Amino acid sequence: MYVTGRLALFIALGAVPVILLSAAGASPWAVVGGWLLLCVALVASDVLLAANPRTLEITRTLPERALRDQPVDGEVRVRNLGRRLLRARVRDAWQPTAGAPPERLEYLVPPGERRGARLSLLPRRRGELRSEFVVVRSEGPLRLAGRQATIAAPTRVRVLPPFTSRRHLPSRLARLRELDGNTTLQVRGAGTEFDSLREYVRGDDVRSIDWRATARAGTTMLRTWRPERDRHVVIVIDTGRTAAARVGDGTRLDAAMEAALLLSALAARAGDHVHLLMFDRLTRARVTRVDGAQLLPALVDAMAPVEPQLIDTDWDAAFAQVRGFTQRPALVVLLTAADDAEAARAFLASLPAVARRSRLLVATATDGPGETPERVDVQAVYAAAAVERARSDADRVRAAVERAGGDAIAASAEDLPPLVADRYLALKAAGRL
Repeated sequence: MYVTGRLALFIALGAVPVILLSAAGASPWAVVGGWLLLCVALVASDVLLAANPRTLEITRTLPERALRDQPVDGEVRVRNLGRRLLRARVRDAWQPTAGAPPERLEYLVPPGERRGARLSLLPRRRGELRSEFVVVRSEGPLRLAGRQATIAAPTRVRVLPPFTSRRHLPSRLARLRELDGNTTLQVRGAGTEFDSLREYVRGDDVRSIDWRATARAGTTMLRTWRPERDRHVVIVIDTGRTAAARVGDGTRLDAAMEAALLLSALAARAGDHVHLLMFDRLTRARVTRVDGAQLLPALVDAMAPVEPQLIDTDWDAAFAQVRGFTQRPALVVLLTAADDAEAARAFLASLPAVARRSRLLVATATDGPGETPERVDVQAVYAAAAVERARSDADRVRAAVERAGGDAIAASAEDLPPLVADRYLALKAAGRL
């Protein structure tokens, strides 16, 4: 059972009869005792007359999946299987990151009927949101007290990455279509695929003339080419301890997910095959052999529950997994921390083996060292030294990646996804995938 604030007010009202009856010569202790007995009797009757919350049936209507930082609308329905009118307040037991409203849901349910109340969540974190039970308080007719029960009603909502970098996709798709058109008309040579034949137009590259087709057609025919298709793009996201670093408004892992989603959407539209591996010392997520419209749902669903692990990544094991995706040369995109020489030591040692058989791109989300502060006091001198050290370390790692045969990109969490997409388009245009 439970009592409400009305009971305290009702007991406080007992001061009035105590004063009046004491003035009339009655014993104040007898009046106080009688008043308390009356309060106890009213509370007991209120509890007995309240509907039994254990006779309720709780059902929820919520989507199975939702995006982080986006409102989720649902409904909590209560069915009264008892014989008394139910006046209830229901608290749905979600964790704080679900963004459930602090207000309790109120119900007035006649016997044998069902009522629903709207529930709105605003999830602030990726992963599985779970609610195992609801707490129901059934009020008595006087609303001085009632019955309380915890009712099991398990449910869950999977919160997916928000894919805020989606806003960059239309412009990159337009560039991809432009690349298709330009390459079909102008580009020739290794790294492109034969598309079709057309008549020669003045100004075309004479190296593209197909002399056999010219002999058959009686007019000069030209071979046209298109960007490479059916290539493999392997995206490796580091989920080790460096992925837990704060970058912008989130973690480095969140920024890596945004870059991976934008690149995957673009590569899928370009006709390439995308593979995803999230790894530290174990495989946290793996998506392969999924193409077309099913790719992005599979990626966000696999990414959703993954969190950074406070351990060092085993890069030899990670690259062994990469070799298992495809036997053909591929574009391998590594999303990790490449701005600190000590943290990247094991990572750099494993790069040459990958770069020998694949095109390699290393992308890092970082806050950046910023501008060197003016040296006006001791604190500013130390801050300036830290900025210069960060720049030096990042340059050393970038140079090491390039010596190993790869390309390196470092940018803020906002700028990294479009930069990775632009580098993919540049490789596509040059026929280097």
